[in-house]
Amino acid sequence: MTFQERLAKLEPRERTLLLAFFGAIAAIVFFVVPFYLHRMVQTARDDNQEIRDFIQTVAESRKKIEANKATRDAMLARYAKNVPASFIDDAAKSNEVEIAETQKKPDVPHGKKFVEHVQTLKLHKPGMFGLSKMLERLEQSGLPISVSRLNIKPRAGEPDAYDVELGVSIFERKTDAKSEKSGAKPDGSASAKENEEP
Repeated sequence: MTFQERLAKLEPRERTLLLAFFGAIAAIVFFVVPFYLHRMVQTARDDNQEIRDFIQTVAESRKKIEANKATRDAMLARYAKNVPASFIDDAAKSNEVEIAETQKKPDVPHGKKFVEHVQTLKLHKPGMFGLSKMLERLEQSGLPISVSRLNIKPRAGEPDAYDVELGVSIFERKTDAKSEKSGAKPDGSASAKENEEP
């Protein structure tokens, strides 16, 4: 017996119910299943986007960490160098600037790792070009030295001659007593607070 014959034997009420049942199944197939598949695909896309964003955040963080490490290594390399005792005198003489007076001030500690040696220099009638070249040499030396004070007064009646008072700070990184005993060099693995640049 075929499906049509069986359908013909059904009462009109049963036939209507059967058609409604098939209609409901067709509606599920044509509407609910695509909607469900669309939701699954959208959820997968959202998950993939979250993963991409997370990977991008990790990559950006890695770049920041590498940049911070490079900055820290450069700072430690700079403070690993000691300023030669005659460096300021050599910078002045090479630019024809005469140091009339040098006064050392008490050392200023910066945390547990750094100490600042402060000198006040009085320069005798330097010209502006020689003074600027001397300051440029101090600042661009790559050594832990900086000009912390500069007071320039022109001398009356003398062109290109000035009374200059110059404050120079030389920074020194203390070595660890523990690493000195063990004979190892400090590797800069101390806390970030101790390694902060003054």
